[in-house]
Amino acid sequence: MTFQVKKKAVLGLSAMLIAATALTACGAKSNNTPAAGAGSDNSPLDVSIMTILLSANPPANDNAIKQAIEKATNSKMNIQWVSANSYPDKLNVTLASGDIPELIYIPDPFTSVFRGMVQQGAFWDISDYIKDYPNLSSKISKTAWDLTKMDDGKNYSIPRPRPTEGDTFFIFRKDWLDNLGMKVPTTTDELYQVYKAFTENDPDKNGKKDTIGLAINATNGGDKVSDTLGQIENAFAASNGDWKWQNDQMVFKSFLPEERKALEFVIKLYQEKLIPEDFAALKPSQVKDIVKAGKAGGLVDKTGTVVSDYLNDLKKIDTKVKETDFYPATNINGYNPKGPGFSGVLAIPKTVKEDKMKRILKMVDTWMNDDVFAIQTYGIEGVDHTVKDGVKVVDSKKLADDGGPDFNQIVYVADPYASTVKNFFQKDTQELYKKVQDERAKTSQADISIGLYSPTAMQYLPELQKKVLDMKIKVILGKESIAGWDEFVNKMKADANVVKMSQELTDAYKKRLAAAK
Repeated sequence: MTFQVKKKAVLGLSAMLIAATALTACGAKSNNTPAAGAGSDNSPLDVSIMTILLSANPPANDNAIKQAIEKATNSKMNIQWVSANSYPDKLNVTLASGDIPELIYIPDPFTSVFRGMVQQGAFWDISDYIKDYPNLSSKISKTAWDLTKMDDGKNYSIPRPRPTEGDTFFIFRKDWLDNLGMKVPTTTDELYQVYKAFTENDPDKNGKKDTIGLAINATNGGDKVSDTLGQIENAFAASNGDWKWQNDQMVFKSFLPEERKALEFVIKLYQEKLIPEDFAALKPSQVKDIVKAGKAGGLVDKTGTVVSDYLNDLKKIDTKVKETDFYPATNINGYNPKGPGFSGVLAIPKTVKEDKMKRILKMVDTWMNDDVFAIQTYGIEGVDHTVKDGVKVVDSKKLADDGGPDFNQIVYVADPYASTVKNFFQKDTQELYKKVQDERAKTSQADISIGLYSPTAMQYLPELQKKVLDMKIKVILGKESIAGWDEFVNKMKADANVVKMSQELTDAYKKRLAAAK
C-alpha cells in the first residue's frame, strides 16, 4: 500500500482466496511442457500480455507499430487490451482464475491481493536477474526498484518508470519577484515574506490590491491533504510523505513538533489573508483558476505543467508573460521532494518457465533501447512522422490513431526531465529548468513509506488521516486552538492502533534496509 497517496483498493476479492486459486493453477500447470516461444533465442518469443487501454480503440493485431516492435524484440505478442474503466474488475477475475497472462500490468503492487499472491509464490522474484539486463538496471531508477520491493526486500515486478526528479513543489511568479526586488525563497521565513509581498505590495504593478501570495486548498479532491498544504508541511519537517524515519523508528509526521510549526505558518497566512479566505472549500481546479486569472503569485505544481495549465490562459490577460516567469524553487529549508519513479508495475506469473521468464525480461529490456522505444514514440516514417533537417516531425493525431501511445502502457522509458521541461518550447527555458532540476536532485527526498506493509495501517490509516486533516482545518480556520491541536496529538499518539502501525512500519523499513545490504 502506498502511504504517500492512499488509493482505494482496486481489487475487492479476498487475497487468500485468490492466492490459493492461483497456486492451485500453478500446481496444475507445473508439469506442462515448456511454453511456446521458450525455446531457442532465435525463434520469436510467443508471449501473452494484459494491459490497460486509455484510448477509445485498441491497436489491431496487424498494427504496423506493433509489428515493428515485435520484429525489433524478436517476439510475437498476444496483447489483451482492457479499457481503463473495466480494468480493475478484469484484473480481479484474471488473478482469481489463475490463468494469468505471461506479462500483466498491475496498477498498484501494494494491494492486499497482489501482495498476498506474491507471498504465496504466484509471481516470479526477479531480484537476481535485473543486473543481467542493462536497460532494466539503468533506465529504471534505483528509487523505483527500492520502493517496489515487497515485504521480504525482493522485487516481484518491473516498475513502469516515471521521472523521479522535478516532482510537485513550490513555483513563483518570477516577474512579480523582479518587480518587488526579491529572490526565489530558500527558507520558510523567506517563503512567508514573498507571500506577504505578493499580497500587499502590488506585485503586478496595476495599482490595485487584488492579488494573494499563494493559491492553496485544503484537500486533494477528497480526504487527502492537498499538494500545496502537504509541501508546506514537508518543508518544515524536511521529509516526504506521511511518515518520517527518526531516532530509528517510523513516526507519523503530523505528530512531530515541526507539524505544529507548519500549522502556525499556515494560520498566519490565513489570518493575514495571504491565501484565499475560502481555501478550505476550494477544489484543485479552482486553485488553478486563481493562478490562471493572474491573482496569485505562488503555487505548487510540476514545472512542466506551466505552459499547458497556466501560461496560455495568462497570456490572454497579459501578453508579456513569459515561460520563465514561472520559476521553481530549488529547495525550501534544504528540502525538495523526489517522486517514486514508477506508475504501476509489470509482473510475470510463476506459471511461466524460468527460461521463458528470462526471455520476457530480455524482450522488455530490448524494447527499452532508444531505437526500439522510438517506434511507438514517433511511429512509422512517412506515415506518422516525417524527417526534416534531421529532425522527426510527428503528426500527433495520426500517431494516436495508429496506437503509438498505447504501447506506453506495456513498456515505457521515462525522460528524466519530463516533469521539468514538458511543454516548454524555448530551448533557453528548457536548459534553465534542467539546471534547477539538477540542483534539486542534490537534496530531493522520496517518500520512504511507499510499499511498506502494515496490516494495521491498511485498516486504520485512512481514518487517522481524515481525523488529522479535519483537525488541521479547524485549527487553521480558528475553530480550534493550537493548544487543542496539542491535546489531539497527544491523544492520537497514545492510540493503540497508531502505536501498532508505527511499529509495523518500523519493522518493515528495517527489513527493507537489511535486504538492501
